[in-house]
Amino acid sequence: MRVALVSETWAPEINGVAHTLDQLAHHLATRNVNLQLVRPRPQQGGREGRAERDMQVRAFSLPGYADVKVGLPAWQRLSNLWRESRPDVIYIATEGPLGWAALATARHLSIPVVGGFHTNFDQYAANYHLRWASGIVGAGLRYFHNRCQMTLVPTRAQAERLYQRGFQRVNVLGRGIDAQRFSPARRDAHLRAQWGVDGDQPVALYAGRLAGEKNTPLLVRTLRAMQEAHPGLRTVLVGDGPERQHLEHQLPEAIFTGFLSGETLARHYASADMFLFPSHSETYGNVVPEAMASGLPVVAFDQAAASELIADGREGRLIEATDDDAFVQAAVSLCQNSNARIRAGVAAREKVVDLGWDVIGERFLTYLIMATQEAPYAISSPGHV
Repeated sequence: MRVALVSETWAPEINGVAHTLDQLAHHLATRNVNLQLVRPRPQQGGREGRAERDMQVRAFSLPGYADVKVGLPAWQRLSNLWRESRPDVIYIATEGPLGWAALATARHLSIPVVGGFHTNFDQYAANYHLRWASGIVGAGLRYFHNRCQMTLVPTRAQAERLYQRGFQRVNVLGRGIDAQRFSPARRDAHLRAQWGVDGDQPVALYAGRLAGEKNTPLLVRTLRAMQEAHPGLRTVLVGDGPERQHLEHQLPEAIFTGFLSGETLARHYASADMFLFPSHSETYGNVVPEAMASGLPVVAFDQAAASELIADGREGRLIEATDDDAFVQAAVSLCQNSNARIRAGVAAREKVVDLGWDVIGERFLTYLIMATQEAPYAISSPGHV
């Protein structure tokens, strides 16, 4: 079987889409699937895995988002590639210029397409003072995905929301976790000492982009409230983005690490004591299961991965999406109760430890095979996993 993967982002870039695609591509390669990659040219190399072809196109930065690159359409190159080496099915992970060109080319050549709904771009528009454009962006996303054989989303709730908005043939493909890499066994006393942490002094961790769509104002408000309630609290923020300088000014006592990956990221998770995730913009949020696998209780809103994985009061705190005050109060309470943190951290680890990527990768392959059938395929219920 020959599969083309089209994405505006790819490893070594650090984000949820790149991480998910890297895992899925690895699984397909282990199943002897011939892979084609179509992506923007990386700035600092990039892994091909065992790709048969790696077509790289010129990239440009999004306005106001300098570190995010998207690919130029390259219609002719796509057409030449797929006429010469025709894939059985194409998976398009991003709806940027390259993704739209890939969809148009695939339809012209009658090649089945599976779309991945990885990012709530319509919600991002509102976060960047373009609320007036949210409806237009949402309609464009619906038009894009309804021209695919099927669309894959990471949660049942997301599938239901898209169905209600007129998206067709939506199926659920969850996310996995490497529970050997992300583990409480990675806890590092030396790292905690570098943070200036002594003994049972709690550490609150955030991991993700430092950007407006991650609800950073609530993160600041929450950390200040926690610091006031527990002056010994230490705060560590893993990630980077356009809000970093502003956040460093607002949280002068916090430790900012920049982007981390691999074993270093795993040690940071495991060396903390609780995880805060105030974002409203996630389709999934890979950082949530990573924190849980590392033995951290999580405070998050009742949506995306948190909604699927956390029971309020068991693996952490699950807050109604509109209740910022409750989010702050839950974080403060957990910060002050070490026994509750420990119990919830153990439960969090138990909840995700068996969610391996091999199961997710095999389900992904099954969906790709289904898409090659003559008629568009869809599971009848959006609740199917």
